[in-house]
Amino acid sequence: MSEILKRSITGALYIIIIVSTAFLSHYLLLVFFTVVGFICLREFQTLLHFKNVMSYFSLVVLLYYFNFTEIYLPVLIAYLAMTLVVKLFLLKDLYTLNDIPIFDGRKHLLTLFYIIPSIIFLTMIPVYKENYEYVLVGTFVLIWTNDSFAYLVGKNFGKHKLFERISPKKTIEGFIGGAVFTVAMGYLIFTYINILPWWAWIVLALIVSVFGTLGDLVQSKFKRKADVKDSGKIMPGHGGIFDRMDSMLFSSTFVFIFILLVDYVS
Repeated sequence: MSEILKRSITGALYIIIIVSTAFLSHYLLLVFFTVVGFICLREFQTLLHFKNVMSYFSLVVLLYYFNFTEIYLPVLIAYLAMTLVVKLFLLKDLYTLNDIPIFDGRKHLLTLFYIIPSIIFLTMIPVYKENYEYVLVGTFVLIWTNDSFAYLVGKNFGKHKLFERISPKKTIEGFIGGAVFTVAMGYLIFTYINILPWWAWIVLALIVSVFGTLGDLVQSKFKRKADVKDSGKIMPGHGGIFDRMDSMLFSSTFVFIFILLVDYVS
């Protein structure tokens, strides 16, 4: 079986599962993302040469708290703030040569404030307001659009490297092409799903394009440091779940914050 066919089949199954669980039941969605979270934690900790069984327990407890209890607003704000700090430091560490200096001795912080909240904020989108499962699925569509067109434009027209030291195949032309098509897809989604205003889908597309690309670069650095090509082998043609979810995981915090801001200004 060709590599393209394997990628297409596994990618299609992945899309079908996400869309169907999002619309069928929030409980099914939570089960799905719990499984995804467990696999991402395992793959991520393998990259870090780190093992922390309590992180799996923490994911379940925090998923329950943020999805089934009345959230104490200062707790949500504090968790968002800590997650943002960790992700901003990861972006800063892209510019160091080999190490990830801020977190080399604090790997538990990466687990608690990178992987786990990224999963949690995704599961909170569809229950934030009625019909927001469309916003979750729409965000995934934007991610897939950005990944696909960044690859296609970069492969056919890319000449200038975006971040060669970390990811030699990414190009500036690919990034711009992905962003343009993602913005177009954002407006197309608005014409069919009139839940958010048109400008919100445009901004959401830009957030996904920028932070999704940065998330891919952050994960590439983890893999480069671990000297591996993929984070796992569970998805034929794609590698691991963390390989497939890296863009969404990194951008999820920024997406959720933007949704809160849209609700506040409206």
